[in-house]
Amino acid sequence: MTIMDRRKFLYTAATGLAGAATLTAFPGLATAALPTDKRLIVVLLRGGMDGLAAVPPLGDKDYAAARGKLALTDGLPLDGFFALHPALAPLHALYKKKELTVFHGIASPYRERSHFDGQNLLENGTDRPNGADSGWLNRTLASFPDERADRVKGLAIGQNVPLILYGKQPVASWAPSRSKMPDSALLDQLERIYDNDALFHNALAQGLAIHEIADEALSGEQKQRMKNINRGNAAGVLAAAASKLLQDKNGARIATVDVGGWDSHARQGTSGGSLANNLKGFAQGVEAFTKNLAPIWDKTAVLVVTEFGRTVHENGTGGTDHGTASAAFLMGGAVNGGQIYADWKGLDKNSLYQNRDLMPTTDMRALFKSVLRDHLGIPLSTIENVIFPGSRSAGTLSKLIRKS
Repeated sequence: MTIMDRRKFLYTAATGLAGAATLTAFPGLATAALPTDKRLIVVLLRGGMDGLAAVPPLGDKDYAAARGKLALTDGLPLDGFFALHPALAPLHALYKKKELTVFHGIASPYRERSHFDGQNLLENGTDRPNGADSGWLNRTLASFPDERADRVKGLAIGQNVPLILYGKQPVASWAPSRSKMPDSALLDQLERIYDNDALFHNALAQGLAIHEIADEALSGEQKQRMKNINRGNAAGVLAAAASKLLQDKNGARIATVDVGGWDSHARQGTSGGSLANNLKGFAQGVEAFTKNLAPIWDKTAVLVVTEFGRTVHENGTGGTDHGTASAAFLMGGAVNGGQIYADWKGLDKNSLYQNRDLMPTTDMRALFKSVLRDHLGIPLSTIENVIFPGSRSAGTLSKLIRKS
């Protein structure tokens, strides 16, 4: 084994042993306070969430016929036209408290139907799948003035750092591990090995610190669920850990949570079934956010988005295929909620995109830009020139964030 191979092995071992709390190769969780105390969490529902199932337009005269067997007969009412899926009761409670805003007919600029390209475009913040090799959240981190260039400002909750957080700015990642923590003797030995190597010593220390904080955030029941983590319970477990990690006054201000399993091609169901189970798990994640982020909830905004929606009509296997527009959510104590943003075109065939998909009427970048401007206080010129280059035509939205 070469010296570099050994260093790579030891680095992976150190961070991997820390309960899968892995850090990118940057030193130092610093101790001085960051220039903002606002928190932003972006939840990525990977696979293409069916917005017409999550937020059914029960008041649309064509809804029942267009959806067929996938049509819901009732839901949690929002405004007399739109409703929430029955599994989303925690979101309904936030809506009534004016801490949730719903967006419908929203999409990125992507108009094809590849998961990979759609996710790349959503995360790189341009209008092309290969438009940038860094993520728009990482470029957002660069806009935070700081005397410490090595400070970890972003946190990814999931198996890997997603493209949206990838770039020059230092970020950390944490994912639940089914493995037990190694005993203290082994950790002591690793610390001695790393004593004279600042990079790896800091990596081990940070990995262990993140593991310890996340471990404290999880209840006994959640720890048991973590050992058998799956699509149904992942959101709640991951959200609980993210919430605790974000409470550190010297820690990350921006986090992402990855939740997969939304590609509902078959046996999608309505009030029950696979999609309802996913929505229930997502709702548990929302409950975890509101509970665990309570001390800083008034400073928090949570964005929930997906790479594209689903077809309006049911396919031949009881599901839906890749579509275009979907629904999105913005929630938190900092959010001016109780609103629905939807330039609704209808569900008759002539109103659909390419006669099959929900028509996209709101550019997702307008939502992102507005939250960065009004919640994090980033100048619009920086947002449009650096974070979302070429996005001026997407515009912005108003009155999404409460005035502080």
